[in-house]
Amino acid sequence: MEPVSEMAASRAATNALLAELREDRLAPEAVVRFLGQAAHRSLRQAARRPRALAELTALHAVLYTLAAGRRPGPGWVAASWVLAASHLGLLEHRTRLAPADILTLLRANLPALPGGTGRASGVLAVGLDLADGCLARHQGTTSPFGDYADTFADAAFWMLLTLRHEPNPAVRAAAIAAWAMPVVTVTGLALRRGAMPERPRPVLLRPAAALQAVVALRHLTRR
Repeated sequence: MEPVSEMAASRAATNALLAELREDRLAPEAVVRFLGQAAHRSLRQAARRPRALAELTALHAVLYTLAAGRRPGPGWVAASWVLAASHLGLLEHRTRLAPADILTLLRANLPALPGGTGRASGVLAVGLDLADGCLARHQGTTSPFGDYADTFADAAFWMLLTLRHEPNPAVRAAAIAAWAMPVVTVTGLALRRGAMPERPRPVLLRPAAALQAVVALRHLTRR
């Protein structure tokens, strides 16, 4: 059988790792082995895409500079780089970032940037979300990397904005649940089945999309 680190298809590689983890019933040593194999594959896949890695690093270097002296600031940008760099294998056949990917990463890093959680930041995030989806479809650059980056960018930005700036406890609880649910559901199904489920769109993400509009408008109009 082809080693997981050499598999070209990210989904097939992930499913192979999950199947092994499920077979071992999530034993601690199996979890450690799973994480080690996944990290090794991530490094190999990033090394095979030097142009994408360079583009990703240059983008985050600019964002890191802009985030200096802010909270969460540089730490947020550094975490974004690590997550994105370790998932470059999800670009599949592509060897560089697409404009839509860059917009998604910008949205993910809004909380670290000047004005990133300001009054109009929610509206800006919604606009970037719509723009990156339209651009990816128009240019034919959709990929698992863009899909999952989009989901996690939404969860990171909106949960932070809600926790910091939404005063209504009911809206805050509903929003956090709506953005956490797809991530928790996908993770739970993957571990239970030993294979990645389909991306949670649109059914699981509809409540989150509706609450994005609510939180964005409340944040924009709040005195």
